[in-house]
Amino acid sequence: MIAGPSSERAIILAPKGRDASVAAALIREAGYHAQACGDLAALLSEIEGGAGLAVIADEAIKTADLRGLVNWLNDQPPWSDFPIVLLTHQGGGPERNPDAARIGEALGNVTFLERPFHPTTLVSIVGSAIRGRRRQYETRAILADLTAGENLLQTALNAGRLGALELHLPDCELEASDICIGFFGRKPGESFTYKDLLEAVHPDDRARRFEVLDQAIATGGDYSIEYRNVWPDGSQHWVDVRARAVRRPDGSIRSLVGVCSDITARKTAEIDRENLLAQLAAERTALAELTATLEQRVEERSADLMKAVIAREKAQEQLRQAQKMEIIGQLTGGVAHDFNNLLMAVMGNLDLLRKRLPDDPRLQRLVEGAIQGAERGASLTQRLLAFARQQDLRAVSVDLRALMEGMVDLLERSLGPRVELRLDIPQGLPPARIDANQLELAILNLAINARDAMPDGGRIDIRVAEYQVKRDATLAPGRYLRLSAADTGSGMSSEILKRAIEPFFSTKQVGKGTGLGLSMVHGLAVQLGGTLQLTSTVGKGTCATLVLPVATVAPETESPAPAAEKTKRSAVILFVDDDPLIAMSTIEMLEDLGHRVIGANSGKHALDILKSEQPIDLMVTDHMMPGMTGLELAAASREVRPSLPVLLATGYAELPEGTQLDLPRLAKPYHQDQLRDQLDQLLS
Repeated sequence: MIAGPSSERAIILAPKGRDASVAAALIREAGYHAQACGDLAALLSEIEGGAGLAVIADEAIKTADLRGLVNWLNDQPPWSDFPIVLLTHQGGGPERNPDAARIGEALGNVTFLERPFHPTTLVSIVGSAIRGRRRQYETRAILADLTAGENLLQTALNAGRLGALELHLPDCELEASDICIGFFGRKPGESFTYKDLLEAVHPDDRARRFEVLDQAIATGGDYSIEYRNVWPDGSQHWVDVRARAVRRPDGSIRSLVGVCSDITARKTAEIDRENLLAQLAAERTALAELTATLEQRVEERSADLMKAVIAREKAQEQLRQAQKMEIIGQLTGGVAHDFNNLLMAVMGNLDLLRKRLPDDPRLQRLVEGAIQGAERGASLTQRLLAFARQQDLRAVSVDLRALMEGMVDLLERSLGPRVELRLDIPQGLPPARIDANQLELAILNLAINARDAMPDGGRIDIRVAEYQVKRDATLAPGRYLRLSAADTGSGMSSEILKRAIEPFFSTKQVGKGTGLGLSMVHGLAVQLGGTLQLTSTVGKGTCATLVLPVATVAPETESPAPAAEKTKRSAVILFVDDDPLIAMSTIEMLEDLGHRVIGANSGKHALDILKSEQPIDLMVTDHMMPGMTGLELAAASREVRPSLPVLLATGYAELPEGTQLDLPRLAKPYHQDQLRDQLDQLLS
């Protein structure tokens, strides 16, 4: 089932009063599909038929038997997390109502909405839930692609023995492994196109090879042939090539995937044997001995080839793990970007609410607490974006004590309540020359490894001390800092300890780890000019120590930005964002600053406004929008209104490579005063 009207509709269960009809009308008016149900059984039936979310009144399920719904939710595939909006009476949220908390825990992904609710709130929650459901469908598609890739690899392994190749049709683009091109006399990494392959085929074998290839493409049958090829040095060799067709969804052949092996020794032996049989028919005994010798060589060759389906299989598994890490990074970046958008709406509304609150200290404290929580969430998304960016190291002078103190909350949340975290970081330490973002990820990786080694709980001690190196095989002489993380876990044997930093080596169960954690930490330390040291005792724990170079300059500090000249006039601002929740809060902030705002929900909509006679002083646009990005809109606006100032608001830390426009940027999430300062600079 693909995402569509049936798979994105809202199923409503509110049998009493007009809640069901009102909610359905609001949802349909917002452009989504809605279906009301009379009871819980009908709700479950509709959900099983395909839905984006469920809107349920708490009185409809408070005393009902939820086992059928809970079982369905628990049986969801890994990519699915079905969202539910629970309508409660005022004061019926999980904070004050144990029954609501119990229902929320049983149903999982639940958003509580107290009645009476504002129509915009319901529409916003439903829209966010449906967008989240769409991202789940996208995740399912990615998983399906991974499965298809694994099937393709299995096809190649079943078809042949050694060198891998794929011939893409109809353009005949060739992909071949280093082992495969070695059978044609090429060196690893050397360019080897389909044209090169055709030219390498022995002239006497070319017609036969084309005949077999054309037959395989025409019928979709297996491609299997032995032929001679001529190496660049003029020598002749034999190859055995076997491949199978891989089809597109429409049934046409996408490519031929298979393997090849060098059979020169076998072919030479066959030719020699035929000559010997013709010339030495009388010497049967000698011929028998020679045959036995040749058979032994063939067996030895087969054993060598077997050692090689195994080496290849291991390499393919390592490649699959690396691809999984790349996909995780992409997903992490997308999730962090979406979370930035949600925080943008929260922080914008809180800014406006703070300005309109009565002079009540208690209310002010509550709003400030909410703002601080949103800012902490923004800090977390920046770490997620840094992980997904896979950026080059930016080694600068950093205060390790301040960095570790800033990580305490993140570490404690990651470790959980059963692990005690203790820090021993003295004052007065020299700064370290590191990449702060990458070191934070490394420390978090070490802490999570330590947590996993203590399933019944334990303690992690993190210490930082100065370290002087005079003579060392791996470190240059000089001053260093040693950052150690010691746990009280199960420890490692000497054999495991020797292999701990090898890429893809892991003692965890299949699917529980990639074996890249410690190798990534070690690689980071070496790039920075330091090293990673590991000591461990079985039953007593492990200590991982990062040795980091001392910086020669003081830690970097951010200098305050020059004060912008305040604009005294009200401007006409074109605001562009496809997210109605963000658009609502930001337009409110702009109008609160005294500006007149024209809203647009897409780049095309904004471009139509720009082409009109409407006076516009400045455009503020989101970057990631369907159809036309903010950068594309800014470039198009230069053709219509060359002097129009443009402010780009984005949740991504970096813009795509090759960006030509140098635009002022406002990072999401932002406060009203940050928005005001940017506008004042552009309008002054």
